[in-house]
Amino acid sequence: MITANDPNRRSWLEVEAQSDFPIQNIPFGVFITKDDVVTIGTRIGNYAIDLSALQMLGYLQGIELTDDVFLQDTLNDFISAGKKTWRSVRNRIADIFDANNETLKNNAKHREAVIFKIEEVEMQLPVFIGDYTDFYSSREHATNVGTMFRDPKNALFPNWLHIPIGYHGRSSTIIPSGVNIKRPMGQTLPKGETVPVFGPSKRVDFELETAFITTDANLLGDNIPIDEAEEHIFGMVLLNDWSARDIQTWEYVPLGPFLAKNFASSISPWVVTLDALEPFRVASPVQDPTPFPYLQQTGDKAFDINLEVYIKPQDADEKLICESNFKHLYWTMSQQLAHHTINGCKINSGDLMGSGTISGPTPNSYGSLLELTWAGANPIEMSNGAKRTFIEDYDTITMKGFCQNNEVRIGFGEVTSMLLPATVTV
Repeated sequence: MITANDPNRRSWLEVEAQSDFPIQNIPFGVFITKDDVVTIGTRIGNYAIDLSALQMLGYLQGIELTDDVFLQDTLNDFISAGKKTWRSVRNRIADIFDANNETLKNNAKHREAVIFKIEEVEMQLPVFIGDYTDFYSSREHATNVGTMFRDPKNALFPNWLHIPIGYHGRSSTIIPSGVNIKRPMGQTLPKGETVPVFGPSKRVDFELETAFITTDANLLGDNIPIDEAEEHIFGMVLLNDWSARDIQTWEYVPLGPFLAKNFASSISPWVVTLDALEPFRVASPVQDPTPFPYLQQTGDKAFDINLEVYIKPQDADEKLICESNFKHLYWTMSQQLAHHTINGCKINSGDLMGSGTISGPTPNSYGSLLELTWAGANPIEMSNGAKRTFIEDYDTITMKGFCQNNEVRIGFGEVTSMLLPATVTV
């Protein structure tokens, strides 16, 4: 049972009313402590909790864990331990920090070794990402893009309603929140021209996404049945899949995304488990035509996750420009993973699977500037009167995500990064 999700639980650690990280969340991440020690931990309220210290002090006895599982600098080994272990650890953490349990609360020496203020730690990339796949699973997004650049009556390609479209991305440039990026260089074809030019991208965009992280899921040649897919999903993060639209337009035919997408992808540092998201399951959109049997799912496989995007120019206040929701995705995570492996593709611990841009049905819910400004035709006004069609140098993009019902709020924190000027070295 998932006892950690009890909405009546309260922690003896102080948790603000609208915190993303109540005791019912218990996400997992990697951070550097004030003593320069890299450790795996969790978070409650504005406190980071050192799980390696908690284990060494004997608070995790009875759970099958290797002695060094939380001494690693990534979550990969812990993820490989499987869902039973993840659930046992979350349940135990919830018990340790429950307001009715004073064992750790009353041991000042242990508390000092285990608990840090969040501002005292530096968050790291939570997993070693061996492989990265990005899907294209929002019908609204695909329709908007198809309408802008092709025939509005045939906005979706013929295959889109039959398979979860995706591509293999570059894992070496996936970075944690807080790491700033440089404007990418590349070739573009200016409007009306027949010969490309080289220089900094002029149409840098964000893409509002989430991503799920897998465990060791199958052997080479084996597929993952759709009804078993969630057993192999450790949790989710927010993903800003940066995009250079002008570079993309020139290069994407015939093989799809390349330099326009591989210069940076930012993720939030805390991995929120599917167990924590259980109370927020909802039905996914009705699929017509009916998918092939290997993609047919039972039960609610989507989650009601509110998503927000903010832009902050260097000399202006932050502005909320997008409000979307994960539940709008046409293809679910289960369908994405089942399709990904139907040909026998091997999935490993720490693999990252991006959702694709998450756009909703209304203009304020579009998940990219390309859509929000309709390719630049409708600029967005900032608080200082400046206009934005795409991201300018020194703009900061922040994405937030949270679930909320009448009993509890479960959030992801945020993923934030500033766009810096290009460095020209050629």
